[in-house]
Amino acid sequence: MTGSNKVALVVGARGVIGGNLVDHLSTIGGWDVIGLSRRGGTDTDRVRHIAVDLLDEAATAAKLGGLTEVTHVFYAAYQDRPTWAELVPPNLAMLVNTVKAVEPAATDLQHVSLMQGYKVYGAHLGPFKTPAREDDPPHMPPEFNVDQQQFLEDRQRGKAWSWSAIRPSVVCGFALGNPMNLALVIATYATIAKELDVPLRFPGKPGAWTSLIEMTDAGLLAQATVWAATDPACANQAFNINNGDLFRWEDMWPSIAEFFQLRTAPPLPMSMDDVMSDKSAVWDAIVAKHALEPTPYSDVSSWAFGDFVFAWDYDVIADGSKARRLGFHRHVDTRQMFLDIFTDLRRRNIIP
Repeated sequence: MTGSNKVALVVGARGVIGGNLVDHLSTIGGWDVIGLSRRGGTDTDRVRHIAVDLLDEAATAAKLGGLTEVTHVFYAAYQDRPTWAELVPPNLAMLVNTVKAVEPAATDLQHVSLMQGYKVYGAHLGPFKTPAREDDPPHMPPEFNVDQQQFLEDRQRGKAWSWSAIRPSVVCGFALGNPMNLALVIATYATIAKELDVPLRFPGKPGAWTSLIEMTDAGLLAQATVWAATDPACANQAFNINNGDLFRWEDMWPSIAEFFQLRTAPPLPMSMDDVMSDKSAVWDAIVAKHALEPTPYSDVSSWAFGDFVFAWDYDVIADGSKARRLGFHRHVDTRQMFLDIFTDLRRRNIIP
């Protein structure tokens, strides 16, 4: 690592968001990167990894308390729990433990970036006001995203560093073993459908088939996150970040089926978590048949998350114009994004 570069601490570096952020920072120049995760990773010239359980306050302090060189913290860690209320304590504690360990040591700390999402607007609870705006009023708690932002606001007050809160829609990109990876859910579902010679049916609620939705490409999100963390005009603000287009599954699904050379049939509501739970042997047979990377079924089958997204029988959209007004203008065609991710999964030999 070089002394002249900015130093990014990417918390949650093995997820779809953090992993793409690490890749982006390591290729644009001017940055050295420290990746933080429970599993750790393989070091390179530009990226070194630290394995730590952020719920262990003492271990976090011991492993992060010496990171004097950090200039930017990009927080994208997440721990799942069965209920919304149970999500609050661990996810708030991980952020608190990270900031309390890093801030006193990193004397040149400039920014802390917090990854959020549309849960801030109650998107996970039911129909909400759309398009959602960053200044919309809060909803009834519990909501860990709100608690995390409040912690940062309180901690930053009077300090030299600034914060930003990034609010993407469903994030799509490459990552394995991630509980929130919709593109991989669809690719695995389609691969198994083809192996079993059944049509590719949309499995969600009837209203989800025709409701408006948007996505956020992981590469676009990485660029926007770095932009908000380094542009002084963005200090201490929240930003909706999405691809910039809207779609309905009824229009998107035929393109997905065509990519996998599958026929379609009318939607059929079903729990993927239930219906796909017995398909491990089918997946293993596909891997062997096509000499794919030996990827465990558990690493490609985020079925509960697929059920969660496909159950949105209401519009899930947010106003992304604030970021454009302040200078971030990149956009992504969502249809092409899906096809590019599927192509990348083939290139990586994850799917046939």
